[in-house]
Amino acid sequence: MNSLKVADYMHRYPVTFTADMPIEMAVDRLIQAKQLGGPVIDAERNIIGFISEQDCLSQMLMSTYHNQQSSKVMDAMHKEVLTVRPYEDIIDLAQLMLLAKPKLYPVVDDNECLIGIISRTDVLAAIDKELHSHYGKVT
Repeated sequence: MNSLKVADYMHRYPVTFTADMPIEMAVDRLIQAKQLGGPVIDAERNIIGFISEQDCLSQMLMSTYHNQQSSKVMDAMHKEVLTVRPYEDIIDLAQLMLLAKPKLYPVVDDNECLIGIISRTDVLAAIDKELHSHYGKVT
């Protein structure tokens, strides 16, 4: 297979969140973008966490059950975040995705600043495109 790079298949303008953002606003952003989750960033675009649809759902249910006021993204986000670099190989990422459970990975530059995201669907599409390019070739 040709060298497939994360940069060629990542989304360069992902929906992002801030730690102090209300959960309801985060949910609205996820729904509008049809994104499964996203990075929580600081003012310098450094990743400080990750929030998923599941995290939001859990937090909203807990708030409803306890009849609490709105919670913040910081209350539900994961602080340990797996990231990838744009120059990493798609096949390596696919193998990582078989071991780790995130469906979506933030893509960061060498200074750890967010530059995009890549999902399992993006990785699957990249591999599928590459395989299809070989179907018609005679060996």
